[in-house]
Amino acid sequence: MRILLLAALFSGFATLAAIAAPPGQIRGLNVRDLVAFDRISEPVPSPDGRTVVFTVSALDLDANRRRADLWRVGIDGSGLRRLTAHTASDTAPAWSPDGKWIYFQSSRSGSSQVWKLPIDGGEAQPVTTLPLDVNAFKLSPDGASLAVALDVFLDAPAPADTKKRLDEKAAVKATGRLYDRLLFRHWDTWSDGRRQHWYVLPSTGKGDPVAILKGLDGNAPTKPFGGSEEAAFTPDGKGLVFTARVEGAGEAWSTNLDLWLVPIDGSAPPKRLTEANRAVDTQPVFSPDGKTLAWLAMVRPGYEADRQRIMLMDWPGGTARALTETWDRSPENLAWSKDGKTIYCTAHNLGRAALFAVDAKTGTPKAIVDEGTSRYPSIAGEVILFGRDHQRAPVDLYTVKPDGSQRTRITKLNDERLAAVAMGEPEPFTFKGWNDETVHAWVVKPANFEAGKKYPVAFLIHGGPQGSFGDDFHYRWNPQTYAGAGYAAVMVDFHGSTGYGQAFTDAIRGDWGGKPLEDLKKGLDAALKKYPWMDGDRVAALGASYGGYMVNWIAGNWPDRFRCLVTHDGNLDERFAYFDTEELWFPEWEHHGTPWENPEAYTKHNPIDHVAKWKTPMLVIHGGLDFRVVETHGMSTFTALQRKGIPSKFLHFPDENHWVLKPHNSILWHDTVLGWLDEWTKAPQK
Repeated sequence: MRILLLAALFSGFATLAAIAAPPGQIRGLNVRDLVAFDRISEPVPSPDGRTVVFTVSALDLDANRRRADLWRVGIDGSGLRRLTAHTASDTAPAWSPDGKWIYFQSSRSGSSQVWKLPIDGGEAQPVTTLPLDVNAFKLSPDGASLAVALDVFLDAPAPADTKKRLDEKAAVKATGRLYDRLLFRHWDTWSDGRRQHWYVLPSTGKGDPVAILKGLDGNAPTKPFGGSEEAAFTPDGKGLVFTARVEGAGEAWSTNLDLWLVPIDGSAPPKRLTEANRAVDTQPVFSPDGKTLAWLAMVRPGYEADRQRIMLMDWPGGTARALTETWDRSPENLAWSKDGKTIYCTAHNLGRAALFAVDAKTGTPKAIVDEGTSRYPSIAGEVILFGRDHQRAPVDLYTVKPDGSQRTRITKLNDERLAAVAMGEPEPFTFKGWNDETVHAWVVKPANFEAGKKYPVAFLIHGGPQGSFGDDFHYRWNPQTYAGAGYAAVMVDFHGSTGYGQAFTDAIRGDWGGKPLEDLKKGLDAALKKYPWMDGDRVAALGASYGGYMVNWIAGNWPDRFRCLVTHDGNLDERFAYFDTEELWFPEWEHHGTPWENPEAYTKHNPIDHVAKWKTPMLVIHGGLDFRVVETHGMSTFTALQRKGIPSKFLHFPDENHWVLKPHNSILWHDTVLGWLDEWTKAPQK
């Protein structure tokens, strides 16, 4: 067996210098720049609205990870400084109601616990010293109580009892796992029988945490990505409203999330608030006066990409009502105005993610910021604080008046790095796709573009499939890394993409290889016609997840178009993909049932049935911890290519899930992909 020891190609970060730019030009952006950017998240304004604390993750290449610290800046952009600089990551800042303390999550004690830091200076102090890791926390509005999320065995709810059982299991030499129902693993983690539950203790951290969810057979927050945004203390501080999936044996094929209410003293069992809706209900947020509860909800069970509505309920004891039923967008990230008359949110909109103001009585939306991608809205005094990024720059923090005026950037952490690299110019365009319907797309010109020169094309295909290649700064599929290497990047938001109305998103159901493929074909033709500097004879197609599936589908159904292909974590066999994935609601929705109920749907657009027509050179990439699209799909794809004698390579990451997250792995990924593209689109062909 011949093994390509790709990791041995680099002996250190500094030795992998980018190719120098021509005299008089700065070089294009590359993956080393991408992993080195500081990444801003979790901005939280102080109670008086004058100060913002936020998280910045920075590259720690020696440790092959990113480490997060807390930073502070005035709402006017003054006084920027770092608050923490520990070797452990400090995340999830939350202000005490009096504005004197910052609570945060850190593993500096050896396990993940809640800490607090005096805002006027001083050392961080531990708040919790629990025997289990704190996965998330929430501080009550009066500052008296602290809710923490812990993984516990349901029959051993006391954290100490769960820790004792874990220690006993670790001492057993047998390694077998025995399961009697799904989900036995999820995303990248095998189940060990524990559930994530909320516990409550005083904000001082003293005393035993109260198990308030006894008997609830579900995760709260939900896994794998739920956190503090899925819980809210009631206005009086005596209860907790939280999100949970409680579906018993049907957990693997249900998208039903409900809001529940429980007293924080554990005196009564949790009460379900949204039982009538069998789809998603999540992210509760109370109005400033405490009289209204808002949250996000979908209405179609089993569909994870249904349109989200803003829901309202008079508190306490009201009836749920939809505020935005007639708005054909899917809002996220709710934040109430101080007077309770407006709900601010973000929503994907025509290739961007806009910041909207929604009238809390009528549900009428108004775009406040509609360029780039807006994130994390919150109220800071008289302005709205939010994060914003776009295809030429990562997230910075901004403020804007409620009427959309006086937009101000208050952080500039990456300006020096950005000034050192050339970016490709992004441009949106539209064309007539399937059924002559308007389809949106993006082109990013090569960095240091020269008129009259022909450039090869990187044709990027997004995942989801209900996703979008929008105006944002992505850290895994960033078109600027291709532009920096001398490629034109073309990205089509085919039928199934988000931000163009729910009917457009729904159109991909049951038609994975139909309408989207037609859109991709017409989109590439439209781009080549509109931009004659693109070399239509030197085009490579790349995609991950659904995009990886589409590359596998293209290999057999558009086999003569591309010089080479790259498929990352993509299904090869839709039939078997059902049986080895974990979230069964996804294929059951997309293919109208199970393979035994509707076998034709799983064979209609199945890449494995078209392998005989494969001929295009392909790079295959897969993560060993990907439980969404299991690694055997990548292995099988590579096996088919090799057996047919098609030029191919297989890059396997045993320690990555559906994404490539470790910095050194990201560097290797990009070097391998761009090397493959260069080999087939730039090097002379034999």
